[in-house]
Amino acid sequence: MNAIMEEALWAYGYVALWISLSAGVIMYNKYVLAFFGFPFPVALTMIHMAFCSAAAFLLVRVFKVVKGVPNMTRDMYMSRIVPIAALFALTLWFSNTAYLYLSVAFIQMVKALMPGVVYVVACVMKVESFSRRTMLNMIMITVGVCIASYGELNFNWTGMSLLLASIVCEAVRVVSIQILLTSADIKLNSVTTLYYVSPACFVFLCAPFIVIELPKMMALEESMDLNPAVLLSNAVCAFGLNMSVYLLIGKTSALTMNVAGVIKDWILIYISSLLFDAPISNTQLGGYMLAFLAVCYYNYVKLKEREVATKVDVASNPATTKVVE
Repeated sequence: MNAIMEEALWAYGYVALWISLSAGVIMYNKYVLAFFGFPFPVALTMIHMAFCSAAAFLLVRVFKVVKGVPNMTRDMYMSRIVPIAALFALTLWFSNTAYLYLSVAFIQMVKALMPGVVYVVACVMKVESFSRRTMLNMIMITVGVCIASYGELNFNWTGMSLLLASIVCEAVRVVSIQILLTSADIKLNSVTTLYYVSPACFVFLCAPFIVIELPKMMALEESMDLNPAVLLSNAVCAFGLNMSVYLLIGKTSALTMNVAGVIKDWILIYISSLLFDAPISNTQLGGYMLAFLAVCYYNYVKLKEREVATKVDVASNPATTKVVE
């Protein structure tokens, strides 16, 4: 009994750590970009990628705490990792830039669209089969987000366009991972993802940084008050978030993380609205509640489908199961 209690306490600890770091990094990014005086989302993302790449290199190659992908060839890296890194760079660029125009609470509400966009992209790329029931579920999520958008008191079309672009890029990235990595039996955890993807992501971000942000930074060089400690601590938090994902999934499961994500979203919406003085209307809350319930139902259906698939797989391959006497 003591062992079970200890395991449960550790699991709750990992969940609490991930929720704290996930919400903390998002609010820290908002602070740095919108209030600290460093309105350069590409540069901030590049700092994250550089720090995470170096830290992941130490963990994988130097201290060998985490094993890399065996037999990773140059052709495999270029054809399967680089496209995902390019999509990841676009996702981070657009989503972090959206924080300059929209509140953290509203961004979290709109991100409820993610399952629907992933489903549509997966259907287009023939990874998922079309289902009317699932599409109706996605429509309910969309209606809820539309109501929440209508109720947003500080709506901005530029920020909304950037946020939607980031969601689409992330959806394509998620489906591409299934096509490019899962099909080739390449399994990446949060640490090896940083090791392989972050350096390429940094390279891709160089283009928008040089064209868009570098001239602005040079023009504001004298008036900018850069505090390396703030930027470094922000990068450390970003890396810590990835490590918490590694611990959470490794010690519990991806399902636990999905459930914790639901709790995190509500906590983040509430705390960010207080910290950044971003009021939330009743219309907005009602719309998000509708989208939230639709997302919960979708996750429930997907869980049941996985359970059925697992039972069918076990029944069709009895030799893979072990009987413990």
